Amino acid sequence: MQPTLVILAAGMASRYGSMKQTQSFGPSGETIMDYSIYDAVEAGFKKVVFIIREDFADNFKAIFEPKLKGKIETAYVYQSLSSFVGDIEIPADRVKPWGTAHAVLCCKGTVNEPFAVINADDFYGKDAFIKAYKFVVEKCDDRTMAVLGYELANTLSENGSVSRGVIATNDKNEMAGVTERLKIYRKEDKIVFEENDVLTELPESTKVSMNFFCFAPSYIEMCEREFHTFLEKNIHNLKAEFLIPTMADRFIKSGLGVIEMIPTSAKWFGVTYKEDAPIVQASIDALVKSGEYPASLWR
Repeated sequence: MQPTLVILAAGMASRYGSMKQTQSFGPSGETIMDYSIYDAVEAGFKKVVFIIREDFADNFKAIFEPKLKGKIETAYVYQSLSSFVGDIEIPADRVKPWGTAHAVLCCKGTVNEPFAVINADDFYGKDAFIKAYKFVVEKCDDRTMAVLGYELANTLSENGSVSRGVIATNDKNEMAGVTERLKIYRKEDKIVFEENDVLTELPESTKVSMNFFCFAPSYIEMCEREFHTFLEKNIHNLKAEFLIPTMADRFIKSGLGVIEMIPTSAKWFGVTYKEDAPIVQASIDALVKSGEYPASLWR
């Protein structure tokens, strides 16, 4: 069964409507997402599922369908606050989406095969997609899933601190858990995280999650079961989110299986701060000039 690439893009609607996010990063107007899809196609993926907001579907399809036609099969899943909530009454002032694991849950019925899931606005690099494709084709099943582990030094911003999920592993290189570190930055020649005014050094090679996972369809079923528990506990917490790493942790701690940590040396890019945009653009320009990508991805 051919694996699928799932892209979390439900949060992209408002950002695509603003000048900052519609600015191109590639020489022919490519968005960061274009590079992820291109790398996925090169790695072997033949289908991409976009998780978006339904009210933005026409605009979104107008952007991506013409350039992807004939390159990769496309499908769309719509995430809304009412999706999979059942009879539970949603507070009138709940605006924030339920989170990334809820987005994956919305794929129920559309994604019935092993899949990789990524963020729409992160640049993950070729190496990560090659390794993810190999894993979902050869190893992914109900008891064996994976997370791509990035070297911390390859994920920092020059313009401020970042939050990263630091991956703990066991002696089999399986994920034992993810610890969110909220304020990581480079101080002189070291990487540190700040917590309660205390600085702690982190090795350059520390593995972190950038929300690139490989799952079997049973992960979606687990999310459905857990989402109802989440709602019962958090329905009145307007900021509570049902997140992929939390459910990955639940998968491990419940004894349902293992999540392998697949190390990648790929350089991650993202626009954490508006000042990051020129750096991302320069990085992509350099990759194009070196021949890593064509000047026009979809020509």
